Amino acid sequence: MKEYIIDAKNMDEKTLTRTIKEHAKYYDKLIIENPQSKHNIAAGLMEDVEIEINGSAGYFVATMIDGPQVHIKRNAGWFAGDNMTSGELIIDGGSGDGAGQGIYGGTIVIYGDTGSRTGEIMKGGTIIIGGNSGFMTGLLMMGGKLIILGDVTDDVGESIMRGEIYVMGDVKSLGKNAIMNQTTLEDQKQLKEILTPYNFNLTDLDYTKFKKITNENKLLDSEVK
Repeated sequence: MKEYIIDAKNMDEKTLTRTIKEHAKYYDKLIIENPQSKHNIAAGLMEDVEIEINGSAGYFVATMIDGPQVHIKRNAGWFAGDNMTSGELIIDGGSGDGAGQGIYGGTIVIYGDTGSRTGEIMKGGTIIIGGNSGFMTGLLMMGGKLIILGDVTDDVGESIMRGEIYVMGDVKSLGKNAIMNQTTLEDQKQLKEILTPYNFNLTDLDYTKFKKITNENKLLDSEVK
């Protein structure tokens, strides 16, 4: 594997973005040292490359990516993985509001807590939150799977149209159009297949604790083939 280290300490955000895109064409893995919570890291990247960020990232990390595998060793700011099409974003810590906003595909894994409006207007893909999520999680959700292992606060699934929200912890309140049921055995099997590769080693009893939140008008899902 060809690796290249980028020291971002004395770079502004535009220079860092340009440097990442230039080297992503020639290397299998880029290691970003001293990211200093800069914004827009790896924005718009379309190469099949690994990006390791040794520190915290600011707003819009991995926004609009299509293919890369981005791993943040600490925390991320608002709108992590915004509008990503494919690829993977892993955050070892927590993130701010709007994680996974508008994603079309790919997988986002946040091992800690995240802020409000997680998965807002997401159209596809998978978002996994290892901790808690804030208010209006799944706001205007249009597709995909949103999985929260911790608790969720107010208005979960507000105005959800399609897609599925799974919560293992407590749900403070549901938003408009949202309905909550217990998961089926098939749901639990799918959740185990999704979570196990990311080292969420839950027991069979844990999987029975998940609740499934969808649009109350189930006809919406059957109308689209």
